[in-house]
Amino acid sequence: MKSFAILALTAIAGVFAAPAGDLEARQLGGSTANDFLRYGCKGVIMIYARASTEPGNIGSSVGPILQSGLGSRYRNNFAMQGVDYPADLASNFLPDGTLPSAITTMQNLLTKAANDCPNAKIAAGGYSQGTAVTAGAISRLPANIRNRIGAVVLFGYTKNLQNRGGIPNFPSNKLKVYCAVGDLVCTGTLIITLSHFTYLNDASGAVTFIANRLG
Repeated sequence: MKSFAILALTAIAGVFAAPAGDLEARQLGGSTANDFLRYGCKGVIMIYARASTEPGNIGSSVGPILQSGLGSRYRNNFAMQGVDYPADLASNFLPDGTLPSAITTMQNLLTKAANDCPNAKIAAGGYSQGTAVTAGAISRLPANIRNRIGAVVLFGYTKNLQNRGGIPNFPSNKLKVYCAVGDLVCTGTLIITLSHFTYLNDASGAVTFIANRLG
């Protein structure tokens, strides 16, 4: 099963970096976002982890749509910050579904946002391997930092079965999990089907969820 999953992941790795995705990323603002680290606090800050093999630090699929949608809602009072981590395919098979260093990197970003920006509203999210990064980071945060996070969105949640559709130590009403019918990563495997690439259709709804939660 593991060998089959590796082959499946390898076969689709190029999809995230396809020319069409690059074009979409350019149209929506690019595959890299460092608004928080470069420009500091805003009223709303989102920390986002991309999928395996995606370019930049927010990728070329769901991330730029969230960036564009939230940027339109909050105008000059929004910061999108991607998580810089390797996002290699092999890390999906680690116990946490990603590298420990990736989880630590996201923890540090969320902690910095909470400590440096006491008046900011904080959101987080991830796609595919990025969901493991996000869930791992949030579940390990101290309560005072974790409580500052007002909304989390996960697309193609690779730890969905293991974590029973949630994030340990995080309120379910602040979390929206998008698991498409037929996406087998949501059922406890790492077998990739075409359903795993349908989350562009859910990104605008995720923007609405985040805005409703944050106000």
